[in-house]
Amino acid sequence: MDAVTNGLDRALNTSVNALEKTLFFSIGGLPLVILWLLVGATYFTLRMGLINIRAFRHAIAVTLGRYDDPNEPGEVNHFQAIATALSATVGLGNIAGVAIGIQLGGPGAVVWMTLAGFLGMSSKFVECTLAQQYRTVRPDGTIAGGPMYYLSHGLDKLGLPSLGRWLAFAFALLCAIGALGGGNMFQANQTQAAIAQIFPLIDQYPWIYGLLLTAMVGVVIVGGIQRIGTVAGTIVPTMAGLYVLSGVWVIVANLPAVPGAIALITREAFSPQAIEGGMIAVMVQGLRRGLFSNSAGVGSAAIAHAATRTKEPVREGIVASLEPFIDTIVICNLTALVCVVTNAYQTAPDAALGFELVAIAFGQAVSGFSIMLTVAVCLFAFSTIISWGYYGEQCWRYLTGDRWLAAYRVVYVAATFVGTVTQPSAVLAFSDMMLFAIAIPNLLGCMLLSNQVAAALKDYWQRLQTGQMPIHGIKI
Repeated sequence: MDAVTNGLDRALNTSVNALEKTLFFSIGGLPLVILWLLVGATYFTLRMGLINIRAFRHAIAVTLGRYDDPNEPGEVNHFQAIATALSATVGLGNIAGVAIGIQLGGPGAVVWMTLAGFLGMSSKFVECTLAQQYRTVRPDGTIAGGPMYYLSHGLDKLGLPSLGRWLAFAFALLCAIGALGGGNMFQANQTQAAIAQIFPLIDQYPWIYGLLLTAMVGVVIVGGIQRIGTVAGTIVPTMAGLYVLSGVWVIVANLPAVPGAIALITREAFSPQAIEGGMIAVMVQGLRRGLFSNSAGVGSAAIAHAATRTKEPVREGIVASLEPFIDTIVICNLTALVCVVTNAYQTAPDAALGFELVAIAFGQAVSGFSIMLTVAVCLFAFSTIISWGYYGEQCWRYLTGDRWLAAYRVVYVAATFVGTVTQPSAVLAFSDMMLFAIAIPNLLGCMLLSNQVAAALKDYWQRLQTGQMPIHGIKI
């Protein structure tokens, strides 16, 4: 048995190394996959006429429910859709990933992280608009949408049916398998480690926590996108709000150090160390565990936004553009500023990496804040698990229909338990590589379909500016 296990481990590590060499092949010091995401985000920002700036106010109004119509087709409202998508991104990447980036690249890494988030708003707009344009309604009334559908149907419309089918198949397969590791087992493993800091007994009996978490995940996932949206719509605003307020508290407590921290971040942004740490360490090493900070360009969030109740695809794309702003420009920058104003990134022990560094920074301000941070991270991770469960399930249904849906759910829920009681490093690394890889077919398809999005945006914006959009009142 040991020989078989060792053989599988060697095979997985070989595959991981091969994927890493391909995806992270450097051009001018910048990994190929990161360069691909940045080029795509920059192109979309210019092609859509700075949609990330000019539609910002409208995005907030839509999210607050000003344009919601309960009679429109879909399963969740705009707020629940963005909460579901945010629940899959807000968490370890915004906390541990940022801390790792600062440790490896210095405070200047924050500037590059912010730029990536700003440009990523346009990528989110494009992919989520396409998800709405090419979504379908299944016989049972549920919505099917996401990159699998706009890659296959959209490229077929352009006269590229074979390319579309292959890109859709690659995306669905990589996402369905990758969700088991980076979106599930890693999150479960990290919550177990975090809870064990408060309750050391969990370290001795991890299976107890594993069974509890697995049961919670199973109950939510069986309920589908509507239950996931309801749970995410409660957890994400509550914990994000609590985390932001706590961060602001720490910053206010260290207010005299804020001007110096901002000056330090700005000054070091263009040093060679900051460029390497910001673009590579933050976005690759740190945000790898959180599937980047906002998944812009990866396409996963488009699966959730496809289910929104609306007849206006562009409107949902505009709502989705808020996600990189919230989880990268706001939460990641808040995390970074807390680490810098408390000087924790320099004074913390060398062994304190990622989450531990942020916990030290919070703990220096007010005793007990580190416990709050642990609870927040656990809830963020839980919401990530259930959201990725939906993403993986939708991709699996695209590949197999409904024949093996129950089997995928069983495997996914079981993976939650495995993640809490083991350290499946090779499996996690392999699945993480798959989740990076899905950005390649997704962005290629989005670029080819970008003219359709631009035309739809022009029409929508004209109708909005001339007062042709009905307003249904503010309600969430």
